[in-house]
Amino acid sequence: MECFTSCQVLLLSLGLFLADCVAAFPKNEVEALTSFKRAIIEDPLLILSNWNSLDSDPCDWSCISCSMAGDNVIKINISGASLKGFVAPELYQLSALQELILHGNSLIGTIPKEIGILKELKVLDLSSNQLTGMIPPEIGSLTAIVKINLGSNGLTGKIPSELGNLKYLEELRLDRNKLLGSIPASNGPASSSNMQGTYALNGNPMGLCSSSQLKVADFSYNFLIGSIPKCLAYLSRSSFRGNCLQDKDSKQRPPAQCGRLTSKSRPRLNTTHIPTEDRTKHIANASKPAWLLALEIVTGVMVGFLFVMALLAAIQKWKSKPSIIMPWKKSSSTKEYMTIYIDSEALKDVPKYSRQELELACEDFSNIIGSSPDSVVYKGTLKGGSEIAVISLCIKEENWAGYLELYFQNEVADLARLNNENVGKLLGYCRESSPFTRMLVFEYASNGTLYEHLHYGEGCQFSWTRRMKIIIGIARGLKYLHTELNPPFSLSELNSGSIYLTDEFSPKLVDFECWKTILSRSEKSSGSISNEGDVCILPSSLERRGLDTQGNIYAFGILLLELVSGRPPYCKDKGCLVDWAKEFLESPDVMSYVVDPELKHFSSDDLKVICEVANLCIRPNSSTRTSMQDLCSMLETGIDTSISAELKVSSLAWAELTLS
Repeated sequence: MECFTSCQVLLLSLGLFLADCVAAFPKNEVEALTSFKRAIIEDPLLILSNWNSLDSDPCDWSCISCSMAGDNVIKINISGASLKGFVAPELYQLSALQELILHGNSLIGTIPKEIGILKELKVLDLSSNQLTGMIPPEIGSLTAIVKINLGSNGLTGKIPSELGNLKYLEELRLDRNKLLGSIPASNGPASSSNMQGTYALNGNPMGLCSSSQLKVADFSYNFLIGSIPKCLAYLSRSSFRGNCLQDKDSKQRPPAQCGRLTSKSRPRLNTTHIPTEDRTKHIANASKPAWLLALEIVTGVMVGFLFVMALLAAIQKWKSKPSIIMPWKKSSSTKEYMTIYIDSEALKDVPKYSRQELELACEDFSNIIGSSPDSVVYKGTLKGGSEIAVISLCIKEENWAGYLELYFQNEVADLARLNNENVGKLLGYCRESSPFTRMLVFEYASNGTLYEHLHYGEGCQFSWTRRMKIIIGIARGLKYLHTELNPPFSLSELNSGSIYLTDEFSPKLVDFECWKTILSRSEKSSGSISNEGDVCILPSSLERRGLDTQGNIYAFGILLLELVSGRPPYCKDKGCLVDWAKEFLESPDVMSYVVDPELKHFSSDDLKVICEVANLCIRPNSSTRTSMQDLCSMLETGIDTSISAELKVSSLAWAELTLS
């Protein structure tokens, strides 16, 4: 009996020990995966929706594979998921990772050098993305790597010779990038061209010639120069086509595309072979008068001085504008930095305001007209008299990572291309380091938001025709964003609070809430983002509401109901506006119950069109919703907003007509 009891105790202890082992998943690996999710800006297929940072065991997360013991992540495979964002450097904490496959997404930014720390990594596939910058030489430290695929990106610079350190590398694909220089065959002066996988005499790796296991390689469609290394002659000639190489067997780029990359250096002139007539000119120059010679020297010195001054000014301007140093990774002991370059092409036509200029326009930033946990909105007046709305981002510099800066630049460039009478116009931006400032400057709409008028002001005084004009204006703005821009533009949040009204009550769609997308990537503010009322707009896909046009169409349907009924999208007492309105939308007998009771006069014909369009917008299946172009056409042809129709509908229109 005593023995049986001892066995029970032993088994219980062993069970508790095993339970502790299972529960002891490395915390830093969960943090690494959370950082990866935070660096993703768009996830249209909601691949990362079940990546919960509060879950201490990520082995059940989508696209994640763990070791047999369940104590380490060994594989991340997210292919063709349309993810847009950055490759987080924190992935280096996945010490047992063997495969990192992110093929076929829309990843931007650079390849973090920290990937070189993953000593167990065997497969690295970042192909078919939009990555830029140079291939980090630290990848040469991936001692266990077998396959590297970085094809179909926008990578620049030279192919690092450190890739020759990868003795187990079997497949290397670098095709369809913008790589320059020659194919690295040797690091040292001595090289062997008749043996595959040899080393220099001093023992240093000879570039790719030392990769004795290399079976497949693709360097096609870059801007590589020089000749094909003899040690790689066993590869197919298609692996080298589309470059600027000196090779007749494979199809190369035309000289016009290669430019000066393939131009040979000019031979030095041998003065002993100068023709007689040139020597005569030389003698004539030597016999010039002294005053003329002195004048030429002084002129040359002045021109050279002016050139040097212009060069110094250009360098100073380049240092002050095109790049900023941002903390990329924070740790308790050290802080690493990377340089993020401004995309001069994207922002060259966007006006940049100084903080001092905006501070003066906004009365020392005292004229606050709106605020949220994410941003503060100031009203200001520029020197020329133009009224502006300045949106200032609420975030500390220590929480502003490099990929956030890149995202900010892309957001500014994206907003700057909008130009429509029913869309708020971005006038410029402000980006300064001391004090840390990130601001957007929009044109000011003086009549406040539609939400304020409907629910706090005198919304009940809006005539039916005025509401119809606002609806058509919103529809035209969305039609422009969705169908007349390439690529289409969708608002981060479309609701009555994001629609501003001019003096004539013309609606302006403004994407002030783009800040929320930026802030949701910030470590400290990700938990404080307000989404009040939006749970009824997109019930199960809040993360996607700003990523596609279908989300905007659904929100437009709610706007129609809000304008007609005068009720907010959601309130605690009455619940969701959509749920309440559904029972009235399809029945002509009770359709009038949707109309704001404060409105004494309305058009039944207009109401029928509004209800029909609203029904098309709020269909649960997004694939069955009508396009914004068709919805706008239905509203424009079905609603009469002429003066005669206005006077016919409501006597209140006489007063509005007089005021206008």
